[in-house]
Amino acid sequence: MQKVVRIGGGSSGYTLLNALKELPIEITAIVNMFDSGGSSGVLRDELGILPPGDIRRALAALAEGTKGEILRNLFNFRFQDSGSMSGHSFGNVFLAALSSIYGSDIEGIRKASELLDVKGVVLPVSLDRSHIHAVLDDQSTIVGETNIDIPKHDGNKKIQHVYLEPAAEIFSEAADAIRTADIVIIGPGDLYTSIIPNFLVEGMEKAIAESHAKFVVICNLMTKWGETNDYAASDMVRVILEYTGLKKVDYAVCNTAPMNAALVKAYEAEKKYPMVCDDKLKDYAEHVITGGFFSEADIARHDPYKVAEIIAHL
Repeated sequence: MQKVVRIGGGSSGYTLLNALKELPIEITAIVNMFDSGGSSGVLRDELGILPPGDIRRALAALAEGTKGEILRNLFNFRFQDSGSMSGHSFGNVFLAALSSIYGSDIEGIRKASELLDVKGVVLPVSLDRSHIHAVLDDQSTIVGETNIDIPKHDGNKKIQHVYLEPAAEIFSEAADAIRTADIVIIGPGDLYTSIIPNFLVEGMEKAIAESHAKFVVICNLMTKWGETNDYAASDMVRVILEYTGLKKVDYAVCNTAPMNAALVKAYEAEKKYPMVCDDKLKDYAEHVITGGFFSEADIARHDPYKVAEIIAHL
């Protein structure tokens, strides 16, 4: 059975994992552990745990069994009242409780995986606590995932590079999963806050170099103000290569179908634009797979089953 590893985080990861679990594969989700905002950030600061947000999404996506749908809804439930729980996700709080009961973040994740009857394995990219730092083109530094994700600075300034401080080391089980994988999927997701941080951990580049997997990048549908202004698909893959140590990825999956004009206009209000699948992408990927890969919805999101179908044919 093929071993497939998906590296990334965010809501796009949830939908893709939910589709991938339908395939006859062994799936491992390796997720970013450096969130600093929202419910995850509060629990991280107050309880000293790893931020659980992306772990929660991955666990919920891969939940199976007759009670899977109920548990997914419960894990994704977010308190909306004005009390002390307002803004917290039930799943985040639940993971925090399991970590406390069983003495570590990783044991909490394992117990949650058992409870949810997860298909595959969900692993943190690192067990170390660290923060993302982004250096802009004016040499100023932005500290913290949430400050990069929702810029309070001038979002027109380009990100020159990102790093972790303090240094973090790859979780050994995550490194083993990459070394033994047949396919490694990178993305989609916010480039500098959901994807690249996974490749900043010490030991990641070595694990990639020792892997014989096919590396697949799912190119984003939209640019993001403050992170990927004016980026084409080739820019996204070029940056990924810089942080992974790869000379080329094996496949780049890139949407070329036109999106609904009203939807595009709505995103323009947030300074987000369709990411163009440009000819230069061939310089960074051995094979470029193009087509209509977005979901016909009121948000710009990949159709996870179309992407999963591509993975099934590799």
